[in-house]
Amino acid sequence: MNKTKVIFRKWKDNGQIIALFPENTDRRKLTVSSYEHLGQYADADYNGVISLTTLAREEEYKDLLAELKSIGYENLRILKKRHVQFY
Repeated sequence: MNKTKVIFRKWKDNGQIIALFPENTDRRKLTVSSYEHLGQYADADYNGVISLTTLAREEEYKDLLAELKSIGYENLRILKKRHVQFY
């Protein structure tokens, strides 16, 4: 079974955690899928988010990970960084 790759980042300005799905891209908009507690699903500028966040530690993203699992993401592979290819 394929694992869904996810990267957990922490916003520098407010400390909230965002999950980025680097393999779920929209080539027309040059975005990746993301998920947060508030707002939930959204398109995200991957490089922009990376520049405005820091890598989240496990204790920081555990609640968001639990939320993702509760909505059906059972098979996740947690990454620290990933190069995103749109083409």
